[in-house]
Formats: sequence, C-alpha cells, structure tokens
Amino acid sequence: MVFSSAVFLFLFGPITFILNFFIKDKYSNILLLAASLIFYAWGEPVLVLVMLASIIINWVVGQVVGGAVGIKKKAALVIGIICDLGILGYYKYAGFIIALLNSLFHNNIFTVPQINLPIGISFFTFQAISYIVDVYRNEIETSSKLVNTALYISFFPQLIAGPIVKYKDINKQIEKRKITGEKVSYGFRRFIYGLSKKVLISNVLGLCVDTIYAYDIAQIDCRAAWIGALAYTLQIYYDFSGYSDMAIGLGKMFGFDILENFNYPYMSRSITEFWRRWHISLGSWFREYLYIPLGGNRKGTVRTYINLIIVFFFTGLWHGAEISFVVWGLFHVFFSIIERIGFQKVLDKSHFLSLLYCFIIVNLGWVFFRADNTISAIRYLARMILPWRYADVSLPTWNYMDHKTIFIAICGGIGMGFLQTLIPDKLADKWKNSAIESIYLIILLILCLASVASDTYNPFIYFQF
Repeated sequence: MVFSSAVFLFLFGPITFILNFFIKDKYSNILLLAASLIFYAWGEPVLVLVMLASIIINWVVGQVVGGAVGIKKKAALVIGIICDLGILGYYKYAGFIIALLNSLFHNNIFTVPQINLPIGISFFTFQAISYIVDVYRNEIETSSKLVNTALYISFFPQLIAGPIVKYKDINKQIEKRKITGEKVSYGFRRFIYGLSKKVLISNVLGLCVDTIYAYDIAQIDCRAAWIGALAYTLQIYYDFSGYSDMAIGLGKMFGFDILENFNYPYMSRSITEFWRRWHISLGSWFREYLYIPLGGNRKGTVRTYINLIIVFFFTGLWHGAEISFVVWGLFHVFFSIIERIGFQKVLDKSHFLSLLYCFIIVNLGWVFFRADNTISAIRYLARMILPWRYADVSLPTWNYMDHKTIFIAICGGIGMGFLQTLIPDKLADKWKNSAIESIYLIILLILCLASVASDTYNPFIYFQF
C-alpha cells in the first residue's frame, strides 16, 4: 500500500486516524502496530513474516544486551547485527553476489536465486540495528514491551521509505504522547504538500523520464538525454521528499514528531553540503554507526578519506544490489574528497558557480541511479557530455514531453528551493495557517484525489530500497 493510493487515502488512512483519535491512550500503540502490520501485509502478505522475525530477534537481543555486561554484552550485540545484516544480505544481495561470482569466473557456476525483496527492508533493518547499538552504548534503556519495539520498527508512516528513525529520538513518544489540534492541523497540511509533490509533480516528470529511458540508446540525442536527466533529478527529489513530508505529516497526526529528512538539497553549494541536506536520516545513520566508529576524521587526513570512501561505498550499495549504485556512491565521494583537498575554497568565491557546479554534478550522478546498469549509464552520459559525436541523431521532443510536462518542470524547478529563499520570513509566516493557504491546500487535495481516482501513472522510486 502506498500513501498516494485510493485505498490509503479513502479507507486505511482516515479509518486509522479516527480510531486512534478516539481510542484510549493505553491502547494506541497496539492499534498503530496492528495498522502497521496490515499496511505492510497489504502488499507483502508473506514477507511480513520477515519483518516480524526482525522485530522478535531485535527485541530479544535488546533484552540480552541491556542486561548483560562485558564480553557477553558485546557477543549479544554482534549476534544481533549478524542476524540483521544476514536477513538484509539474503533478500537484497544474495542474487547480486552470485551473479557477480558467475561473472568473475566467466561461467554460470551457481544458479542465481529469484528472491522477492521485502519492501522497505533497508529502512527497517537500519532502524533495528540502531536500536540494539544504542542499547549497547547505554544511550537508551532496552524496551521491556515487545509492542513498543515492534511499533518502532514497523510504524507505517515511515516504514517503507523513511525517514530512518533512531529509537532514542522517539522512545519517549512511544511511551507517552499527546495528540493536539495544532499537531493534527500541521500534519494535514504537511501531508497534502507531500502528496502534491508526489502526485502532481513527480508522477508527471516520471512519465517523461520513463519514456526517454525506454528508447534504445542509439535513438537518444543530446537534448533528450539532458531533458531526461534533469527531469529525473526533479522526479526523485519530489518523489522522495514528498514521501518524507507525508510521513512527517502522518506522524504528527498520530502524535509523533519525526525528524526532517530534506532541506532543499539542490540549493547546496558543494557535494559535502548536499549530503547534509539530502536524505538527512540516512547520512546521520552512516555518520553515527559507521563513519565515527571507523575513526571519522580523528586519525589523520588519509584515514579520513578512506573512511569517506567506505561510507559512500556502502551508501551506494544500500540503495540497490547493482554496480551502478556503488559507482554512484564513489562518484559522490570523489567530489567530496576533491572539495576537502582545496576545491571548496574555489567554490566559496562564487555563490552562483558553486550552486551550478553542485547541481550539475548531482544531476550527472543520478544517471547512474536511473540507468539499468553501469554501461547504460556511461553511454547515456556520453550523449550528454559529447553531443558532437551524436549529431546525426534527432529524437522529436514531443515524443516524450508535452506542454503539461514543461509547465510542471518549471514549477518543480522553482519550488526546489529558489522560491522559498526569495520569500521574506514575515510573508511566509503570514501564509502559514492563513485562509489563502487553506484554499490553496483544498485545491491541491482535490487535484491529487482526482489524479489518484483516475488511476494514472503512480510509481514510487524508493520502494526498491
């Protein structure tokens, strides 16, 4: 089930909210846990057992870690992490590793298994790991109630596409929270904005992107390649940030304060800054549970660069079992290291050029993310960077975009941070909760519901992770 589906918008969401609003507080966690399991099982009726297994394993490990000392405590943590990564590795990377081995030996020595990937497994696995690690570090107390741990790992607003939530940031809210009119109002507003990003912008641009990438690479010219790349850059931002907005909004409606996951990343002036603004929860997780334990920047310059390479390697791999994702991660770390070496001083001299530099690098990087494989990505990038080599190719523009797509792309370009930086704070404050904003939100909601009801193109990019 997805937030932008008719089933969620007209049935599941309203029913869950109403029941939770009127139920006694002591039963709220049980209700939300049941709703979360139904939400997940709607699309994964069998694979929901994988998540249930993860919940039970990590709750038990948390109990052991919380009550043990010394070597026993460390052993319990290691066993828990091995179990978590083992589940993730089997379902997400087993086929990839076997195919890679066959490729290395130039022979189909092993049969590549066809394993269905549980939706959101990367997200709930990382949350589970952070729980037992924080218990081990004595940063939080182990949860004595299985229901609380289960709700933390399976909470449906951020279950399948984040943000990745740490238990220490939400444990007190699981124990006790209060639903207020202010929270509900904010939650509805945030959800509608997120739904609009997804349905009205991302879906339209996604159709253009899919059309371009469906062509044989030999038919794609420079113009089509750049339009496809730019459209995907906007599509993935509005898809993922829209989902995060909906998750944060839903969390508010149920009394939870979920941390922000995006801060206008395309307004960054360096790749380093981009990763402080893009998928903030993932960057925070890798920094806290991998980069810092590896030594961070405390063991010299060379070791810092090695640590960054390791983090970005796994950041790419986290996104998918494909070499192109790893290349994407290493592509970003290359520019991050270049900036640390001294290029950042050059970028600081021009606000406009640094913005342009970062946007172009990120845009080129997304090609590895979207292409079917690394070779396809390189061939696609060649069309963008070396247009004179493909001057004889001409793909009619109207084959893959129309006036609606152009209008939405302009709106998306303006709304990715440019408009927000131009509006004075006083004017923005007057807009919030005003009658004009309410009318605007109603119009957006009607347009979204009409689009959803018409059963139009409605993918979700981050489901694959």
